[in-house]
Amino acid sequence: METTIPKTSTVFATLFRADMATLLSNRRSAVISLFVPMIVLFTWKGLIKHVGGPTVLATALAIGLIAIGLMGYTLSVAKDRDKGIFQRLRVAPVPTWVIMTSRITIQLMMIIVLTLFVFIVGYQYDGVMLSPAGYVVTFFIAILGGAVYLSLGQLIVGLIKNFETINAVTRITYFIFIMVGMVGELMIQNKNLKEAVRFSPYGCVKIMLASGMEPAKWVNDTTIAVLISIGYIIVFAGIGISKFKWSTK
Repeated sequence: METTIPKTSTVFATLFRADMATLLSNRRSAVISLFVPMIVLFTWKGLIKHVGGPTVLATALAIGLIAIGLMGYTLSVAKDRDKGIFQRLRVAPVPTWVIMTSRITIQLMMIIVLTLFVFIVGYQYDGVMLSPAGYVVTFFIAILGGAVYLSLGQLIVGLIKNFETINAVTRITYFIFIMVGMVGELMIQNKNLKEAVRFSPYGCVKIMLASGMEPAKWVNDTTIAVLISIGYIIVFAGIGISKFKWSTK
């Protein structure tokens, strides 16, 4: 009896459709990813004349990327592992990298949608218009920034097995990033601590996004933020992948 093994492309397409259906059926994380940045764009309109439009857009986009990486990817992977879905997929003739690539592709699509939403609302409501180069560079920076939070999410699910614990850790981390990122630089007086906050994952992503929206203002600190972000991705993803277990047992 001959056994037919499907092509990798066919398997990926099937998994992608299944993951997309899961995303559409569980729209809460997607709504959060878009809703919170919109609040920033609506409520911070008055600050544009003080801090500049790109800074407001960068803050909104940075917060949305956190939600995609932590509330979206992390909880999705943790929930499916807890339900034994990954264990069943591994029994099938499916390369493990295809399983995770399908998940990450969904998140990359969400990053693109989020970036477009921020651009559109930023222009229509806040009147912020970037140069063509600013839009293009920001798209690439958004993907890099999203990779920082996706790798952080991978680190969390790699080190922690219990779904409830992961749920609590992601929410606390999300809250801390928002609070420290949005007001930390203003409230913290210690110079060293302030610099640490500035080049934290949130700080680096915000710096990159703000400079990406105005490429002419790309400075040395932006380049440092890019390099540190790449370092975050390598460390977080490296540990998260090496420690990841396909089941909770």
